[in-house]
Amino acid sequence: MLAQQRQAAILDRVRASGGVRVSELATEYGVSDMTIRRDLEALADRGLLEKVHGGATTVTPGSAHEPGFAAKSERQRTEKAAMAMRAAALVSPGDAIALSAGTTTAGLAQRLVDVPELTVVTNSIPVADIFYRAGRPDQTVVLTGGTRTPSDALVGPVAVAAIGTLHLDMLFLGVHGMSERAGYTTPNLMEAEVNRALVEAAERLVVLADHTKWGTVGISSIVPLDAADVLITDDGLDAAARDLLAEQVAELIVVTAP
Repeated sequence: MLAQQRQAAILDRVRASGGVRVSELATEYGVSDMTIRRDLEALADRGLLEKVHGGATTVTPGSAHEPGFAAKSERQRTEKAAMAMRAAALVSPGDAIALSAGTTTAGLAQRLVDVPELTVVTNSIPVADIFYRAGRPDQTVVLTGGTRTPSDALVGPVAVAAIGTLHLDMLFLGVHGMSERAGYTTPNLMEAEVNRALVEAAERLVVLADHTKWGTVGISSIVPLDAADVLITDDGLDAAARDLLAEQVAELIVVTAP
């Protein structure tokens, strides 16, 4: 097991039980106490857990915590709708685009079902379902395949391999968090790998992230802030963050929620 994978598993244990012991983790993963202490120190340095004598305890909901799709759908609904409307204006008939997994991109999908001759690649089961239900014969929808996550994303080598042969006009990327230090992040290591493959396949990267994502750091970085050609957010984002992001991304679009 790689150090990153072991640290993600440790965070899962902390989240589930509220705390862990060094000795128990060392036995479970077949490594030394010192290796586990280094893992805990690395996670604590990133603010993901709190080290205590002999182990570690949880802090605020960790960066490896991944809410389900239904739970995330209830958050910032008006902001996401406004962002989706603005993002849809970037799409033209005949485009080949990708939509990553997420509730914001699912909202965008609902606004794209009437775009003629669209080709859509996605690793999101809900996104694919929106297009399949629309049933337009002139649209092509490609679902990557892969292993399912709690947020209904498909991840793993099957998904990465499917994306690796594609060349797309644009990727619409939903993220768990964004920060100056970590860039755009996700709480799922394998989803980050798939997202990076999507970024590589697309000519342009459009990130959709509402204001609550600022300062949130998931366990795995996808790409730095300046990798985005366009960042769409909402007017709940504070002025300092707007100024920083405006310097980092090629185009910052701030929408007003109704």
